[in-house]
Amino acid sequence: MTWCSVFMVFLIYCLILTVGLPVEPADEVAMRLGGGGGVGGGWFSVQPSDDVVEASRDFGGLKQGEPLAVFHPRGAGDVAALVRAAYGSERGIRVSARGHGHSISGQAQVPGGVVVDMSHGWRAEAAGRAAARALPVYSPALGGHYIDVWGGELWIDVLNWTLAHGELAPRSWTDYLYLSVGGTLSNAGISGQAFHHGPQISNVYELDVVTGKGEVVTCSEAINPDLFFGALGGLGQLGIITRARIALEPAPHRVRWIRALYSNFTEFAADQERLISQHGGRRFDYVEGFVVAAEGLINNWRSSFFSPQNPVKLSSLKHRSGVLYCLEVTKNYDDSTAGTIDQEVEVLLGELSFIPGTVFTTDLPYVDFLDRVHKAELKLRGKGMWEVPHPWLNLFVPASRIADFDRGVFRGVLGSRTAGGPILIYPMNKQKWDPRSSVVTPEEDVFYLVAFLRSAVPGAADPAQSLESLARQNQQILDFCDEAGIGAKQYLPNHKAQREWEAHFGARWARFARLKAEFDPRAMLATGQGIFDSPPPPPPPPVLADA
Repeated sequence: MTWCSVFMVFLIYCLILTVGLPVEPADEVAMRLGGGGGVGGGWFSVQPSDDVVEASRDFGGLKQGEPLAVFHPRGAGDVAALVRAAYGSERGIRVSARGHGHSISGQAQVPGGVVVDMSHGWRAEAAGRAAARALPVYSPALGGHYIDVWGGELWIDVLNWTLAHGELAPRSWTDYLYLSVGGTLSNAGISGQAFHHGPQISNVYELDVVTGKGEVVTCSEAINPDLFFGALGGLGQLGIITRARIALEPAPHRVRWIRALYSNFTEFAADQERLISQHGGRRFDYVEGFVVAAEGLINNWRSSFFSPQNPVKLSSLKHRSGVLYCLEVTKNYDDSTAGTIDQEVEVLLGELSFIPGTVFTTDLPYVDFLDRVHKAELKLRGKGMWEVPHPWLNLFVPASRIADFDRGVFRGVLGSRTAGGPILIYPMNKQKWDPRSSVVTPEEDVFYLVAFLRSAVPGAADPAQSLESLARQNQQILDFCDEAGIGAKQYLPNHKAQREWEAHFGARWARFARLKAEFDPRAMLATGQGIFDSPPPPPPPPVLADA
């Protein structure tokens, strides 16, 4: 479609507004973009279609929100054209970007609006310009390599590409790699490497962002820094990330993966905090942990992690009940350091206070470790246990109150029961988080992620695994934190009203609201988050230049 045709469609649209003919929102956007064919090759899927059904749900499975249409862009230009059309529409059509659909509370849904399916844009854009995906680049100014990637690309695809073209890998990860780049950068992106490298938002040099006005803006620490830092961890409120420049490092070949058990929470927390304070080569490369009921651990420990060739005596746990804590660490190595890995690990473990005889070790390729959750996903899919509701709750808890959290939640609200899925707990260094980003964390040098990653299984024999029970426990946990003054902040937050969001952001709310007004003045983007109330009135009508 030529720009002349687009201009004619625009004139028809203006005429319809002038004479007051009724136009449905989906038709309105389609006309502004050229009758559904889009600009540059993007296209719509409308009701009823499989795309619309898919965009109506997410991984959480807790909410449904059917859009009027799903837009499939070929690149950033298509995304910008769509948002410009929505911004200029009389009704202020709402738009939400969707990557892998792994949100948990309808954050990427936009009932009655348009979902932008970001999952294939880079492929279409590359095909359209007869060019290959970007290769890693070495930058003397940055002191290392980087790669430019499409915002909808999955991290697993980024990893496989950078490994194949230079044996490089991004520095910071999430535990699950089948998430989109733009999605994790809009939250933070954390895993066991965050104590050392910081979250993923601390490992990106530059972004292209389509703002709520439909402008494609390149931003970085030096160029348009307000948008750059505001979009990082900004929950999609300021724009849609279409390109990210990701920091890379040489990828290790193998990983020594170790788990050790604790029954004393004070010792467990002290060891975790000691490990994240170590620097240089004398440290582990990954530090996480999780909470588990002793009975469940004894019954399932080997089958869930280890092979029969790695027997470990658990006789010391036979008479234990209640909660146990598992420290999980890794040490990376390659051919040049394989000869010293045993000694290095022995020295590091020698400083810790785990239960004697409960160290579990396995070695595997680096990629297999990073992709470990996907392997578990495939098993769950095979049992029909993946497509179920996931009432997750993720909290940042200040280190000064983590012992109170243990007593009040793990041994209190949960009653020493950990059914329903993993409960992660591990500390991070606040100094690795850039305070200019939009992410809200506790105001302490060390804080913990506590992640209740549980699944509600319909018809489960154990009523404690029902959706109602897990949702009730989540609220009890939040109520305990409020009543005890824990000072926890939600990660992947889900609040019900703007006043709750204002409390979440605290002193940072004014800045965030100012950036929202600047970059998304009609509050059209990512409305599924529920952060801002009803959108402001429409912009003034466009003024057409003389022919």
